[in-house]
Amino acid sequence: MFQHVPRVRIGLPVAAVLGLLFVAGCGSSSSSTSSTAAAPAASSSSSSSSTTAAASSSGSSDTSSCGPKPGTAATGTPITLGAINTKEPGTDFTDIENMEGAYFACVNANGGVNGHPVNLIKLTEATQPAQIAADASKLVQTDKVAGISGSSSILECTINHSTWEKDHYYVIAAGIAPECYSTPNYADVNMGPRYSSDGAVQYVLTLHPSKIVFDQSNVPGTGYIAAGPAALAANAHVPITQLTENVPINDANSVALKEVDDAGPNGAVVLNFTPPEALVILQAAQKLGLENRVKAWACSTPCNTDFLAQSLGSKWDGKFFVNAELADPDATNTPTMNLYKAILKQYGTDVSGGIGSFSEMGFTMGEIAVHALDSITGPYTTASVNKAFQSVSNYDTGMLCQNWTFGSYPLHIANNMDYTVTPDNGKMVLKQGCTLISAVDPQIAAYRKAAGTAPLAAGQPSGS
Repeated sequence: MFQHVPRVRIGLPVAAVLGLLFVAGCGSSSSSTSSTAAAPAASSSSSSSSTTAAASSSGSSDTSSCGPKPGTAATGTPITLGAINTKEPGTDFTDIENMEGAYFACVNANGGVNGHPVNLIKLTEATQPAQIAADASKLVQTDKVAGISGSSSILECTINHSTWEKDHYYVIAAGIAPECYSTPNYADVNMGPRYSSDGAVQYVLTLHPSKIVFDQSNVPGTGYIAAGPAALAANAHVPITQLTENVPINDANSVALKEVDDAGPNGAVVLNFTPPEALVILQAAQKLGLENRVKAWACSTPCNTDFLAQSLGSKWDGKFFVNAELADPDATNTPTMNLYKAILKQYGTDVSGGIGSFSEMGFTMGEIAVHALDSITGPYTTASVNKAFQSVSNYDTGMLCQNWTFGSYPLHIANNMDYTVTPDNGKMVLKQGCTLISAVDPQIAAYRKAAGTAPLAAGQPSGS
């Protein structure tokens, strides 16, 4: 076995989302591509141990450190995994599976997993239930995938969770729908839109607003998402107004005016949108001179991207607070973060959004999957791969506040501790360190009762 990135490893055998710059594209039909063994990395003279030791001492990392044999392409029988991502106008999550594919390409070019390349079959869907079910059937029956890792979809968990339970697949995902967090066969690297929105609301409550306006995309599951922020606001005795908007947004001026008018001068506006949609609202607010008409603006994880900070400009510095489910790429200089950036640069040509939450999620799912696969002795079968996925325990990803565990629980909210970031001179910078999402949300309370509270990961900044 090998350590793909030098960091603390605790335990061997593996957390609406909506996050990074995505140019929404039409996705009315399912598509399939695969990521197989890539060309060897350029730097191949050093051994895996010396590469990782150098990275550990300097904080630097090149792509040769992602596998056990730098510069040697894996030639064994491929280990085939699958992923399903939403892609439609206004909502595009494909940077997640594309970045996971980039991670696997790097591993494949540097020795693979015990000599085997990892092949990722990437499917897209446009929130059509029949299509989503057909994608799962294709992956299992036609493609014969050994495991599912990298899925991120508005409805996939709702439609397919019973399939994965029946066929004994344990899915590593970036979830959105309630079933991604409330059923036994999914564990996510992200918090999803509900718990990420909880984090954004939790932070603005520390600023003592007189009212909160929570606005989100009008997609399936809005009531489930809104219930978390509503519980936190009620506990703090702060009124909350819930809004939804059809996406793509056609009249951002009206949306911004409505939010500000409803919040009032001592209120706060909290958004839950993908970056392009959040941007049009915030730019409309700026054009109308509304950015200072409320006490604070905040957003769930999708807004954690330098694209947004650069596009908004300095008027929003220190006024806009974003829940961040993964480490800040600008402020973090670790082997893990530098490897992520190096892989994105060398292998992530189809990751349209670049550095940000969605590509971080894909990277994190890739490293968890490889960590699990690396623990397997004997054949790579559906049974052995899914046992390894479920067996991941207390794994320090280097990207999340907490160590990550899949485990055997009736529900999974494996990532339930967040950061808060804010724009500063075109970059998102850390405002508050790792803070547990409040158990005032009854779903968080239920998970902690079942699984306990995972420890703070090594080297992560505490918010308390």
